[in-house]
Amino acid sequence: MRLLRRHATPEAVRTRPITLAPLTVLELGPPELVACAAEAGYDGVGLRLIRATEQEPVRPTLGQTPTIRETRRRLDATGLFVLDVEVLRLRPDTRVREEFGAVLETAAYLGAGQALVTGNDPDHSRLADNLAELAEFAAQFGVRANLEPMPWTDVRDLAEATSILRACHAGSVGVLVDALHYDRTATTPDDLQALPADWINYVQICDGLSPRPTSVDELRFQGRNARLLPGEGCIDLVDMLQALPGVPVSIEAPVQWRAPAGVRARAALRAARQVVGRADADRVTLSA
Repeated sequence: MRLLRRHATPEAVRTRPITLAPLTVLELGPPELVACAAEAGYDGVGLRLIRATEQEPVRPTLGQTPTIRETRRRLDATGLFVLDVEVLRLRPDTRVREEFGAVLETAAYLGAGQALVTGNDPDHSRLADNLAELAEFAAQFGVRANLEPMPWTDVRDLAEATSILRACHAGSVGVLVDALHYDRTATTPDDLQALPADWINYVQICDGLSPRPTSVDELRFQGRNARLLPGEGCIDLVDMLQALPGVPVSIEAPVQWRAPAGVRARAALRAARQVVGRADADRVTLSA
């Protein structure tokens, strides 16, 4: 595959970085995802180093494997950066240093600054303790842990995530706002504005159908398989983005229409640029 060095477009110069999340093109391994993102015009990527479901292929993505070395080579050749790595799950029996050491070493080798964390432990006190330990451990690798609330996990919404972050007393921990979960849990821009600004390191965007799903199974299916591109659904992404700091934007938009990964990635970027550009232009106007 011929690698293209990405040249910044006028839109990329004017706006914040936009990156391609692995769920948008889940059929691609890390090296192929980097090449796809570069050809589409993204600024960076997210990489899935630990699979999220049993249905995903097992890939050699921990340590300096040939796959990871090739990923590093393609990052260097294209000028893209790694925004985040995923998915670090905190369970009741999690042993942070034993389970996540190799992930964080790999993240550091790839230059990632963020890690996506999910809360899969109903005991929120224990979860807060494990999150604090993870945040401290990850900071040694230059990585910040970001807890993402999802309706089908044990951290269902922003209110629960906020409570856990306040309890863990870690200085390098954040919360990840995903547009779909933000909308499906009826979170508001006022809720986002109430968050400490230093908790927000990046944001994930997509769009979603109306009406909202009514069951956890529907929420899970839509979240993993049937999102819409930004601007195509019912979520007010502009208001959401304006309620948050001007952090990098990750496009997490697995859609159901059949097209090659490159076609989907380019369509997602075009859609996101319009939404992000509108939000940032309005932000400048409001602050003027």
